Amino acid sequence: MNDYHPKNLLVTGGAGFIGSQYIHYLMEKHPQLKVVNLDCLTYAADEKNLRGLDSNPNYGFVNGDICDGDLVAKLLRDHNIDTIVHFAAESHVDRSISGPGEFIKTNIEGTYQLLEQARHHWLNDLKLDGSSCRFHHISTDEVYGSLEPNDPAFTEETPYRPNSPYSASKASSDHLVRAYHETYGLPMTLSNCSNNYGPHQHTEKLIPTIINACENQKTIPIYGDGSNVRDWLYVTDHCRAIHRVVTKGVLGNTYNVGGHGELSNLILAKQICQLFDERNPKAAPHDALIAFVTDRPGHDWRYAIDNTKIKSLGWKAATSLKQGLEATIQWYCD
Repeated sequence: MNDYHPKNLLVTGGAGFIGSQYIHYLMEKHPQLKVVNLDCLTYAADEKNLRGLDSNPNYGFVNGDICDGDLVAKLLRDHNIDTIVHFAAESHVDRSISGPGEFIKTNIEGTYQLLEQARHHWLNDLKLDGSSCRFHHISTDEVYGSLEPNDPAFTEETPYRPNSPYSASKASSDHLVRAYHETYGLPMTLSNCSNNYGPHQHTEKLIPTIINACENQKTIPIYGDGSNVRDWLYVTDHCRAIHRVVTKGVLGNTYNVGGHGELSNLILAKQICQLFDERNPKAAPHDALIAFVTDRPGHDWRYAIDNTKIKSLGWKAATSLKQGLEATIQWYCD
């Protein structure tokens, strides 16, 4: 299959952590592209993430909701959008447990609206095919459920077994995207990533929580006994992977993206504490701040990603966990 060359992109959720980093990546590495950023600026979004983009004539921001089908249709028409890169999602597991309704609305209904408007505009009105339009959906490895210690890593063929309202809502959106490809022929690709980290991440997430605690000498809360294992992917590596799939991925295919940074939450916390010991020896040992708290319901034990398929597109993670953590700590401390 020939490479796909996007021209006018609609990026949803582009004021959030990963979406904003992806837009900065595009503006730096592919400055000829035109990007419209659609974001409704929930608590997890931050306009500061978009600093420096206002003066770029190829970038525009729209404060709006992906559930607003009329708005989405207007943006597709007015900006001649040929590519949708869909980040917008409610993504915090704890919040999905206490209030799942917003996750159903944004992650399922919002994705449906994007798909419907893309189908009507691209396929029905313009009669486009896969050579001239593309819908890329960003999802999570959490849709696959939980692994035991000796289980092989998730592949693109691993059955879905979501265990939280968050992961169930993302699994639902994944199925919708695939169904629109199979039923209507909507040109799509999909990626399932492991835990992202890096500058600009919301402070409710694990790594920023640990960094904030170390910097301010506060308790570091770790669920259960800290044995839950996650694979950590630096956000810039993820951005490169997304664009590689958008431009070189096979239509209808899913690509798993991981960082080969598989660690228990406790070891991760201790590694960050060690880096703070080196930065601020007078406050050492920072791991004395670690405190175990009641585990959350349905807490998946282990995630791990097999990167074999996306490597066939010429991508691999370039940032070691140590490099990524050092850069992330420096950003938050600055």
